[in-house]
Amino acid sequence: MNKLYVVGIGPGAYEKMTIEAAEALKNSDVIIGYTVYVDLVKDHFPGKEFLTTPMKKEVERCVMAFEEAMKGKTVAMICSGDAGVYGMAGLMYEVGTGYPDVELSIIPGVTAATGGAAVLGAPLIHDFCLISLSDLLTPWEKIERRLTDAAHGDFVVCLYNPSSKKRHDYLMKACDLMMKYKAEDTVCGIVGNIGREGEEMKVMTLKELRETKVDMFTTVFVGNSQTKEIGGRMVTPRGYKNV
Repeated sequence: MNKLYVVGIGPGAYEKMTIEAAEALKNSDVIIGYTVYVDLVKDHFPGKEFLTTPMKKEVERCVMAFEEAMKGKTVAMICSGDAGVYGMAGLMYEVGTGYPDVELSIIPGVTAATGGAAVLGAPLIHDFCLISLSDLLTPWEKIERRLTDAAHGDFVVCLYNPSSKKRHDYLMKACDLMMKYKAEDTVCGIVGNIGREGEEMKVMTLKELRETKVDMFTTVFVGNSQTKEIGGRMVTPRGYKNV
């Protein structure tokens, strides 16, 4: 059976890629992905064939991967972070129904939530949820409901895709929604360019976060009612007792 890996390459730096992910790429003849992600791994895997598609060509990218695998090549479809967290794994299984002779193998990676949490300190020690603010594939009304439900439940909230040129005020809207249930002084944090050149972090309050400019390379963390700042780091206690 033909082999096709779906590989999470982590946040960007080669050092943050798992050994299993690196081995899958070493064992592949062809590495396929979004142009930006391929550029992150190219130098570490010389001699491979690299194929890319631009953003919004995800289905075409998946078909390309299966077609290459059907030629008898070992193929790796790469995603940033974890392939199963806002990645390509689900779509690959859907497209894969048309390619029964190709075996899929999903290789996990370090997603922005865990990579960014390590930079910030320890914000995800208790219950948390991930919410993307991109309404490209999800109606904004549903995103609003998820934000308010998560805030009402006192979850730590990690936000992906917090802003773009077309969605420059979405983080502000999200903060306003969460402040219905979270205090203005809730400890929050942002991390930009996780695991890449220019990595930076900052801890702030929810009120300050509302006025903060971010981009698509920023991951946002909103604490729960117990989250605190310790030595400039964002820390959520493991439990509520003895805090």
